Amino acid sequence: SDIQPALLTAAGLSDKATAHLQPEDKAEAIQGLIKNFLEPAGANFIEELVFRFLLTRGDTLGGSMRNIGGFVAQRKLTRAIISTLTIAGKSYQWLHSINDTWTPMTDDDTDIELYLRGLSWQKDDQPRTLIYNLTVPLVKNNIDLCLINCSLEELSTNQSAKAVYNTPKLYIALGELKGGIDPAGADEHWKTARTALNRIQKAFSNHGLRPHTFFIGAAIEKKMAREIWSLLEDGTIENAANLTDDNQIASLSRWLCSI
Repeated sequence: SDIQPALLTAAGLSDKATAHLQPEDKAEAIQGLIKNFLEPAGANFIEELVFRFLLTRGDTLGGSMRNIGGFVAQRKLTRAIISTLTIAGKSYQWLHSINDTWTPMTDDDTDIELYLRGLSWQKDDQPRTLIYNLTVPLVKNNIDLCLINCSLEELSTNQSAKAVYNTPKLYIALGELKGGIDPAGADEHWKTARTALNRIQKAFSNHGLRPHTFFIGAAIEKKMAREIWSLLEDGTIENAANLTDDNQIASLSRWLCSI
């Protein structure tokens, strides 16, 4: 899988050692990581996984760490949104990242966030569809989170989906999600997100539109927090949350499901 290298690193294996292992040895190492460290950590297994990775890799945060950071962030947010919809008694459908099909919710939603790259639900009588990692034509960049006023029928073919994504007025909210937990890189993550949010606002304002914008980060330093708060106060962005604060994530999820 895409995150196998990161799991092997978390299991204490260097890249050099991994190169000499057979597939069954790698599987055994990952099972050992799960049994000895992740399962005992219980609900905190994600934090334990990241800690184990950092313990092995030190401060050389390569692409695999950034990928797993983003994966963990997306998973946590997805679970919060699903919980919000479930508590509100709203049904949803989710987009499977592997077979690219929309699947209705079931009573057992265990681990669907591992394969999910989109959610769709009804807000009053209006459709709402949240797409992860969408290249928005108007912005000409990949946006982490896009909430769109469209039904699944409108996304049923490539041609109709393209028409939706090329219609600026259908975008309700766009957000940046930064899952990196390294405090030393927090400011850089925020600068990247801030630039992306500015680009979004400028592109839409050129068409007389102002969709909601928001930011979610796993590492938010004091200086960042002050700047984010200032942007919230003057209405530059509409919402923000610290990914490590469950109350903030729950609040942002409720907001996202209500607009």
